[in-house]
Amino acid sequence: MTAYYNEIDPYAAQWLRNLIAGGHIAPGIVDERSIEDVTPNDLRGFTQCHWFAGIAVWSYALRRAGWSDDKPVWTGSCPCQPFSAAGKGDGFADERHLWPHLHYLIEQCNPSVVFGEQVASKDGLSWLDLVQTDLEASRYAVGAVDSCAAGFGSPHIRQRLYWVADRTHLQDRTHEGKSKAIDASPVTTGRCDFSSTSLPGKTNGFWSDCEWLRGVDGRLYPVESGSLPLVDGSTRRVGRISAYGNGLVTGNAIAFIESFMEVTA
Repeated sequence: MTAYYNEIDPYAAQWLRNLIAGGHIAPGIVDERSIEDVTPNDLRGFTQCHWFAGIAVWSYALRRAGWSDDKPVWTGSCPCQPFSAAGKGDGFADERHLWPHLHYLIEQCNPSVVFGEQVASKDGLSWLDLVQTDLEASRYAVGAVDSCAAGFGSPHIRQRLYWVADRTHLQDRTHEGKSKAIDASPVTTGRCDFSSTSLPGKTNGFWSDCEWLRGVDGRLYPVESGSLPLVDGSTRRVGRISAYGNGLVTGNAIAFIESFMEVTA
């Protein structure tokens, strides 16, 4: 009942170890090697594997959704920079396009369920097409949804693609080739947008006491109270904000996992 966390950033890796020690996420070990250097043999004996683990939001969300630590699962939110509108737009040519390495390990280890997430840009959808094609060729049923953080209590948009690959319900396929357990319809769009630049109202939950700061682009961004101001040379605070920015929105992840558990119960 041991989890494997793969994270190359030393600050985030130590954060993971602290979370494990505190009992906040599934117990396990943290590997700081690149996924390119990990072999299938390295993964023997692990019940759960979390790739590009960040600060372990997937593991935390799995627990919150009722997915026990001893239930097998893989997660992997591949780097979004190659496919983000904020990046250089190198896409599949970017060296940070690491899906082929994750797909290789999936093919070799055959996890029963894999959850993932990616930026919901035009290039992100092209990335998802590749992922779905690869996984279906590897005998997985694949489902995905385009999800907005504002729909789960967060005071910002943060549009993301959440996807799941499942190989445990393939026996339920009908003669038409569609899975009874997972809807084979295309990605569902749940986009939300607004043009107002006024200060947003209060929200429920974690973000009820957030601080609002206006960015250089004129937009307002919520931050956890006490996160700012930044001090030149304070690597601890800069590292923390970077880890936050790379993390999932917990509410989205929990709802997606719960939905999968409901339709496959």
